[in-house]
Amino acid sequence: MNPISWDRLFGFQHAFDQPATVLLLGIVLSVLVLAPLAILFADRLKSLEERQRTELWLRWRSWLVLVVLMAAPVLLGAFWTMLAVTVLSLLCYREFARATGLFREKFTSLLVVLGILLVGFAVLDNWYQLFVALFPLTVAALAGFQVVLDRPAGYIQRVALGILAFALFGSALGHLGYLANDEHYRAVVLLVLVAVELNDVAAFVSGKLFGRRKLCPNTSPNKTVAGALGAVLVTTLFVTLVGRLAFAGNPLESWAKLAVLGFLISVVGQLGDLVLSSIKRDLGLKDMGASIPGHGGLLDRFDSLILVAPAVFHFVWYFGGFGLQQPICIFSGARS
Repeated sequence: MNPISWDRLFGFQHAFDQPATVLLLGIVLSVLVLAPLAILFADRLKSLEERQRTELWLRWRSWLVLVVLMAAPVLLGAFWTMLAVTVLSLLCYREFARATGLFREKFTSLLVVLGILLVGFAVLDNWYQLFVALFPLTVAALAGFQVVLDRPAGYIQRVALGILAFALFGSALGHLGYLANDEHYRAVVLLVLVAVELNDVAAFVSGKLFGRRKLCPNTSPNKTVAGALGAVLVTTLFVTLVGRLAFAGNPLESWAKLAVLGFLISVVGQLGDLVLSSIKRDLGLKDMGASIPGHGGLLDRFDSLILVAPAVFHFVWYFGGFGLQQPICIFSGARS
């Protein structure tokens, strides 16, 4: 492995080289510090019920852990970022499989897990051709290899659930890991993570303050049109301003392109949230899990990110690419 790849994969000493990285971490830490003060202030005004107060403190404590788990791999190096995304993909699939009953189909689950692991390898290897090819190949494997079970009953359901699972947690979410193949990936990954969470908060606050008309009442009764519009406004503005630092020297640095990117993150992020809500309503579930106190499961927390990751990746790739100057096929040596 050449020094350039080693430095990107494991060079934690470069964690704070980019001003955008420092700024984004500063914003996150400031919010974590100010959040308990806001809760105490609201409690002093008697505007919180006991249940709301308990839930807010629970969510804040969970965020203290989540921020560390999300930021640490990004700062330590690209290898740890890619590994964290792969682990997240597997854990999200586990929640999905348990909720839908797909975990009972051992062979289908094995194919999905192998597909996710191969995506993780293609990302780590910086082998874009394999990364792109894995989606149709895994779909073909899920559809074709099922016939060896000689169980026509339930074939469509098994294959469809397997393809949906791989599409969301292998292919789509895998794009987040591929962002780390860029030399300046830290600022971009952190920008995406912060923008997605800000989008959720802005939708919630705008909905509470101005929400009247429901957005999709049968899918997500608490979401409002005002909340959606507020999220679009706040997220677009945030990405437009902070993105100037994150994409410094990149063709995407222009105000207009960054505004489109912010709009895209907000809209697609809300669609990701609604996709998971649709799945939960179809299954008759409130949450996909209980692994994160105050938030539900991992899917309940990272649902928006699943669709945002490929949208951001391909938007940025179209204008400037990712890691085009970085060595490819680092481990496999398949291409040079």
